[in-house]
Amino acid sequence: MIIILDLNGTIATDGVIKDSTKKRIKELRKYHEIFILSADTFGTLKDIENELGIKGIKVDKEKYGSEKIAKNEILKEIRKKYKNEKIIAFGNGANDELLLKNADLGICVLGDEGTWTKTLLNSDIVVKNIDDGLDLILKEKRLKATIRE
Repeated sequence: MIIILDLNGTIATDGVIKDSTKKRIKELRKYHEIFILSADTFGTLKDIENELGIKGIKVDKEKYGSEKIAKNEILKEIRKKYKNEKIIAFGNGANDELLLKNADLGICVLGDEGTWTKTLLNSDIVVKNIDDGLDLILKEKRLKATIRE
């Protein structure tokens, strides 16, 4: 499984990731390929990438005209590379709308910075914070309980 995480607003508030979130990401990386997407507003992407031992991808909105489209194109590239893997994406903002809509499972994080309504409506699951969202993957019975019909 591939996990795509939006940085600011989703896993970080004002560019800072809580220790509890770092711990969960480090646990998940043992079992899954993880990517962080960011426009790198706070200039912390490289440090976060090194600290967490995961791949950071800087979103080039100039190339695609918007962050929303750029993130969707990155999703397509990851899907091509990992053809047989399911993709779970986490986000909260307007620029995450297509990412969550087109991932196999889109998880919208309410978090401290709020949530764009269209992103919420294009997600499969909504969680109150990133730790709860990551726990859905770490404790898979929670995820099964959430998505079963």
